[in-house]
Amino acid sequence: MYHHLNNSIYYFLFDSVVNTYLIKHCSLHPPTASQIGLVVHSHCDYLAPIEFPAIVDLALRVNKLGKSSVTYEIGVFERGQEEIKAVGEFVHVFVERDSRRPGKRGMAKELKSGLSRIQTDKLKL
Repeated sequence: MYHHLNNSIYYFLFDSVVNTYLIKHCSLHPPTASQIGLVVHSHCDYLAPIEFPAIVDLALRVNKLGKSSVTYEIGVFERGQEEIKAVGEFVHVFVERDSRRPGKRGMAKELKSGLSRIQTDKLKL
């Protein structure tokens, strides 16, 4: 029996920050959207410890925006500190809900437009 608490926590945190952005800024309504995002890759590099019960803040940006896929980067910070504690990557491929295949035109225009707003080459870092 395995218990991977750290992995499940970062996955749920990453999934939550990405989906919150998609819902609020990309006109995505997961229960009814014709396109859905499938997670095809995720990983996390831990750089410094955070001790329980610290509160974390997450920063989200898009590193790569393709026709049907998007690569997100998530920074994990301990509230009140500037030092980054972890960096995660999360890749979605947007597919048609029924076929589970990418659409011929790629992701929906509203989705791509919203994601481009946080794309790294368009951000003033």
